[in-house]
Amino acid sequence: MGKLSNTAVPKYYGRFRDAVLRGDIPVNHEISLEMNRIDALIDDPDIYYDESAVEGYIAFCENELTLTDGSDLHLLETFKLWAEQIFGWYYFTEREIWVPNKNGRGGRYVTKRVKLRLTKKQFLIIPRGAAKSMYDSTIQAFFLTIDRSTTKQITTAPTMKQADEVMSPIRTAITRARGPYFKFLTMGSINNTTGSKADRPKLASTKEGIKSFLTESLLEVRPMQIDRLQGLRVKVATVDEWLSGEIREDPIGAIEQGASKLDEYIILASSSEGTVRNGVGDTIKMELLDILKGKYVAPHVSIWYYKLDSIDEINDPSMWIKANPNLGKTVSYETYKLDVERAEKNPAARNDILAKRFNIPLEGYTYFFPYEETLPHRHRNYKGLVCSMGADLSQGDDFCAFTFLFPFSNGTFGIKARSYISSLTYKQLHKAAREKYDEFIAEGSLIVMEGDVLDIPSVFEDLDDHILDMEYDVEAMGFDPYNADKFVELWVGVNGPHCGLVKVQQGKRTETVPLGEIKKLSTERALLFDEEIMTFTMGNCIVEEDTNGNRKLLKKRYADKIDNVSALMDGFVAYKENREAFD
Repeated sequence: MGKLSNTAVPKYYGRFRDAVLRGDIPVNHEISLEMNRIDALIDDPDIYYDESAVEGYIAFCENELTLTDGSDLHLLETFKLWAEQIFGWYYFTEREIWVPNKNGRGGRYVTKRVKLRLTKKQFLIIPRGAAKSMYDSTIQAFFLTIDRSTTKQITTAPTMKQADEVMSPIRTAITRARGPYFKFLTMGSINNTTGSKADRPKLASTKEGIKSFLTESLLEVRPMQIDRLQGLRVKVATVDEWLSGEIREDPIGAIEQGASKLDEYIILASSSEGTVRNGVGDTIKMELLDILKGKYVAPHVSIWYYKLDSIDEINDPSMWIKANPNLGKTVSYETYKLDVERAEKNPAARNDILAKRFNIPLEGYTYFFPYEETLPHRHRNYKGLVCSMGADLSQGDDFCAFTFLFPFSNGTFGIKARSYISSLTYKQLHKAAREKYDEFIAEGSLIVMEGDVLDIPSVFEDLDDHILDMEYDVEAMGFDPYNADKFVELWVGVNGPHCGLVKVQQGKRTETVPLGEIKKLSTERALLFDEEIMTFTMGNCIVEEDTNGNRKLLKKRYADKIDNVSALMDGFVAYKENREAFD
């Protein structure tokens, strides 16, 4: 262990900060906030920096480890910068420690100062192609082979194949054994089960995972499921793609429950930005942004959140390094340039590219409606006008969606939405999703009904009151028949059997034509919606298309997605089938 100092500037951070101040490296707002947090650690007299701690990690990586393809690993400056935050900072705390008497009988508690590593969690939000899985791999390999204690180590990701990306470079390094330490660890044959233990390898890839037989330490892949991650006494955990996968529960919190039984655990969570909004990942990210902004102090958390500050910077290649600090090293400018050109020519892929290459979080995949088409129009009032209504009650126990279409003589359609959700579903929303839903409640497009499940007669009564209040003249009603019997019965009871009822059966045969026409109207900005709920649902609308061009709404059964687009399509079909009622 090297010399501790409570005033020294970390070596690699110092280099990075000087380059930023000189203007050599442009950084985004979130990285500048993290730099302020590191400066605060330097100024804190109770936090100590060990100038040599990270050097051991660097020497180990550059002498022993390889890339996945077997070539020698040379650490990037960013790896040194991030690792310095994990290994470099320490603090002292007082502990009551039991000291037995020399004669072996009895003993006493003695207060001792104990030195502990400060950083327990590190978050890297960085685009694809920045070698984040390789960084995860180096941290895992270091603890597995250098740490003298018996460690439990895990790596997890939305899929087991993804999680294995962290294991694969370590397996290659074991096979290559390029450095003296790995040559020693891998000497002998794993099949030697009866001879001397000295002739067996001390580090090997087994069915359980990668195992160190010197310490009985194990690194294994775990699925990203709470019940498989909770309660483990994990010393080191790497969590990959926690923001870009469609996860329902917080894997980092589950791992920390078990890991916090140890003093010096490390959870390394790395991910690119996702296109699935308002889920667990966004809730975690909101907490990280609160830490960066200083809303609460969490010195044990290191956060490196790389992204462009503005969507306009996509057209300026000199700014791309803000999003990917390893640009030009792990991924070429040419790759980025081709993706930018593809995003301009192919609206369906645009949001995915902006999220995955530049870490710009956008609403949904928008395979059907590109970002520009989801922007709301100026506010309009359609009180007293003739309209068609679409109803989607396919998840009637949880939520129902209704969309009103007001046809105008110039070929445009006014759009208004009204949706219903049970109070139980609302309470179960993640923080990020709840904030979004609060916007809908404030604008009056979402109604929360008391109870665990929605009571359809109550929903009908409220909707009927709303129609009367707004004086809407509903000439047609299109509905998806699934789960709609009770509502339709009530509707017919009030409006009579000749009320323009149209059953819209789901499937490519019935959906292809109306979806094509809605898409054409959307492209021409002829769908005049002014509510955030339509922006949100259009942003989350994914359409399946086969080789013959047949289309079908891909209904992902999220508990926190309200499908007014499906109701829009049903209402549009009802309008077309009752055209004469609108003339």
